[in-house]
Amino acid sequence: MDRIYIYMIGTAGSGKTYLTQAFSDWLSFKRLNNIIVNLDPGAETLPYSPDVDVREWFTLEDIMLNYGVGPNGAQIIGADLISTRAIDIKDEIEQYDAEYIIIDTPGQMELFTLRRSSEVLIDLLDRKRSMIVYLFDPVVSKTPSGFLSLLFMSASSVFRLKLPQIPVLSKVDILEEEEVERVVNWSNDPDELYDELSGEGLSIELFHMLRDAGIFRPLIPVSAETGYGMDDIYDGIQEVFYGGEDMERLIF
Repeated sequence: MDRIYIYMIGTAGSGKTYLTQAFSDWLSFKRLNNIIVNLDPGAETLPYSPDVDVREWFTLEDIMLNYGVGPNGAQIIGADLISTRAIDIKDEIEQYDAEYIIIDTPGQMELFTLRRSSEVLIDLLDRKRSMIVYLFDPVVSKTPSGFLSLLFMSASSVFRLKLPQIPVLSKVDILEEEEVERVVNWSNDPDELYDELSGEGLSIELFHMLRDAGIFRPLIPVSAETGYGMDDIYDGIQEVFYGGEDMERLIF
């Protein structure tokens, strides 16, 4: 079976876990077989029941006890321990007849994007059938400098993991309609963002670097609360794998 591995990535609080649940529910409603993989050993409660759960092998509490470290150190160790269970994770995934594998990554995005263990897992599962859904936090995104900062972080995840990416503006239900429109317009027309950044020297330099690198991509507005935008995420996934696009262009 040709599986598609969808990695949910974003800053803490951007809504990865709830979008994971919402997109899984949407796929199930469309009768598209899918499963959820939880990679966060520190998750205390989840809005979904993961089909594959890293907490079966270790939790943040276990790590703190066994290694004598605090919560921050335990999160780093937990991120690295994922590679030691990569084969087990793959074996459990393969027990399911599911085409879409939605992977909920740890809350602190750097624990996934910057650690070698994530590359080990991606390669083992199937790099060529993997992609990122990157969440732009709506509260941060609604200011020009905040949007630019998140754009830079999304670019860093692409450069680090070398996977195609679908950028989404999450939790749009908490923004005013005109705020959503403004942020989406920035992603579609960088010149509009440039006009609002005027006078911010360092931001202007970062803007030029990201624009020249071709990082700007249209944002998909989504809401896990209302289900808005789930069909657009699905269409984006189909475009990545079946749309005939050049993969290098999609990544960079």
